[in-house]
Amino acid sequence: MSAYSLYSDSELLDFVKSGDKAAFDEVYQRHWNVLFKSAYYLLQDKAASMDIVQDVFVWLWEHRDHLVLTTLRGYLIMAVRYKVANYVRNSKVRTAFIAAQQLQEITDTSEEWILELKELKAIIAHFTEALPSRCKEVFYLSRQEHLSNREIAHRLGISEKTVENQLTTALKKLRVRLGSMSVLM
Repeated sequence: MSAYSLYSDSELLDFVKSGDKAAFDEVYQRHWNVLFKSAYYLLQDKAASMDIVQDVFVWLWEHRDHLVLTTLRGYLIMAVRYKVANYVRNSKVRTAFIAAQQLQEITDTSEEWILELKELKAIIAHFTEALPSRCKEVFYLSRQEHLSNREIAHRLGISEKTVENQLTTALKKLRVRLGSMSVLM
């Protein structure tokens, strides 16, 4: 048992922000397993899941003095989900992942996981409805129909750069929205 094991996540976060390596180690030990399971559940790839979790912790340490978080656990889970989404979107397993997701039924018996997923989907759906029409359309084609930027540009008759800008805008707004909601977690 480490000297930091009795501290709350909020207290640990304050220590981490001040550069306390031992507090960071406690955060790592406390959350690594849950984050790995979350990534592995989605990817079914041990090495990629480990890399994603490691990347999140490296980013957390490197940006510790700029962090403005209210809930560490919620932030880490969302960061892993974003990394998983980017991995799937940018990797060659994208097509296989989409096919597997269409065939796979949710078999996880964890009610907490299912509730979190439903809440996240509802938040994203509500968020999407509030986007400007073009941004909403681009976001939908990217995230729901899983089209590439090139395919979206071709379908809508706009440039790939415009698609990229619309997605960047939507994702920034979503991060802000999810960040403000972490206050409620």
